[in-house]
Amino acid sequence: MGLPELWFVIIAVLWTGFFVLEGFDFGVGVLHRVLGRTDRERRVVINTIGPFWDGNEVWLVVGGAGIFAAFPDWYASWFSASYLAVLLLLVALIMRGVSFEFRGKVDTHGWRRLWSGTLTTGSLLAPLVLGIALGDLIAGLPINVDGEFTGSFWDLFTPFGLWTGLTLVTLCLVNGATFVGIRTTGELRLRAHRTAGRVGWAGFVVVTVFAVWTLVIAGHGWGPILPLAIAPAALVGSVWAVHGERDGTAFMLSATAMALAVAGLFAALYPQVLVSSTDPAYSLTVDNSASAHYALTVMSVIALVFLPLVLLYQAWSYFVFRHRLSA
Repeated sequence: MGLPELWFVIIAVLWTGFFVLEGFDFGVGVLHRVLGRTDRERRVVINTIGPFWDGNEVWLVVGGAGIFAAFPDWYASWFSASYLAVLLLLVALIMRGVSFEFRGKVDTHGWRRLWSGTLTTGSLLAPLVLGIALGDLIAGLPINVDGEFTGSFWDLFTPFGLWTGLTLVTLCLVNGATFVGIRTTGELRLRAHRTAGRVGWAGFVVVTVFAVWTLVIAGHGWGPILPLAIAPAALVGSVWAVHGERDGTAFMLSATAMALAVAGLFAALYPQVLVSSTDPAYSLTVDNSASAHYALTVMSVIALVFLPLVLLYQAWSYFVFRHRLSA
């Protein structure tokens, strides 16, 4: 395996890790008004991700920066094509961050309702936009021989991209419900169990369609088959674990489903990084869009030194804030 292939794997791992970590954040943000019937309960639901959400978002920056440094042509074509979508994503993430900070500043019902709505909207919009963007990589975008996007904003809404967005949103909801299940007690925990069960079965259908559709589009290689076959099964296991009140198992299996779905998407994409719907010959690949060997070598050394430190710190933060919360 050469350095370009290695960095494709690293980027796939970074994006998979982002969705595993930020996925339950997004899910909790969307579900906080569903699970919390009173303002106090909503505050408890939000506090379950209070110590984690901003740290989890860092992995999106790392994933984007990794593409920028390792595959500059991929970054230029994909982000240029998705310019308005990226702007929409930034607005969604800003809305989320501001809502966390502002919601408790004024003790009135209207104020808190406003920022709860902002949190829900931002948490729903972010995974939807990201899912559409990732799905477009395989479905294909109008890219010419120079790697320039020749379409319009509406060309981003490919059927497969939209389904990928729906898939990631659904998985985020399951992850969010199971996470609240391991972080709360009493009625909130039971409500999270019921929600995880309902959304989990819907997620099984959505993820199964996504897996089959991805394999049909990919049309080559055995790499994506195993993760995409196991992802729906992991969701079924998560639902059964919820019914058995095995909170930790339910969350781990729902997170596994998310990881396998995203990993399967990248496995299906390889060795391409951005398919051209104009002409397959114009598609960007791991080899023709990678940085120089020296740049990839320097990046590998930096990643080898700093990534383990970041992971250790984040793991420690999860250990420190592992206890359940109650209303």
